[in-house]
Amino acid sequence: MLIDAHCHLDFADFDADRGAVFDRARAAGVRHFVVPGTTRDAWPDVLALGKRVDVSLCLGLHPYFMDAHRLEDDADVKALETLLDAHPDVVAVGECGIDARFAKTLEAQWALFDAQLRLAKRRELPVVIHCVHANDDVAKRLRQLALPQGGLIHAFAGSPEQAQRFLELGFTLGLGGALTYLRAKKLHRVVQSLPATGFVLETDSPDMPLCGKQGERNEPANVARVCQHVAELRDEEAAAVAAQSTANARALFGLAL
Repeated sequence: MLIDAHCHLDFADFDADRGAVFDRARAAGVRHFVVPGTTRDAWPDVLALGKRVDVSLCLGLHPYFMDAHRLEDDADVKALETLLDAHPDVVAVGECGIDARFAKTLEAQWALFDAQLRLAKRRELPVVIHCVHANDDVAKRLRQLALPQGGLIHAFAGSPEQAQRFLELGFTLGLGGALTYLRAKKLHRVVQSLPATGFVLETDSPDMPLCGKQGERNEPANVARVCQHVAELRDEEAAAVAAQSTANARALFGLAL
């Protein structure tokens, strides 16, 4: 059994064939899907998917969509907290975080991220973190806050040293399509050095395509290929990697599967 620990199956990219996408995933051995929210306007679609028994959901405010968020008086963060009251089955706060590629919104990103981290701490929920060109700063903030449930560093692409720092803080690293590229030598070293409990497998569908699939829509069935690549890098059997990743995802998100 495989779990796709991070896939945006609520996105419009899947509107035409969402059922077939689930079918292909099941045929590839993927039995459960963790779907994160990205904006307040998108939360209803995420919640609708959460009605499926094979979907667990997260709710958050993504740093890529700053123009979509209502930042004045923390309106969207307050709405998020209210929604968590109504939906105790939400397994994490996220996707939230920092994307340092967008310098003009960086100050606002940090304010929004910090508000969500504090919410996660109050609720004792893990967080799902988008972290681009900001590993050291994000790790520093996580150390200061000491979140009791840790969380997921989604699509980790840093150094072995940065990976170790996140692990020491109680976080799990998300491994996806990026590691399937031959040029990703640094990430390959990270994968080889991770403890068994340090990772989960993910696709970030419809994004983060695998090598050879550039320009194509990604989908959860491809987590099986990610699993195979991780197994080769770690010199392990794919079945063992799948079982370990599934156990790690269950522990991270408190999944009763």
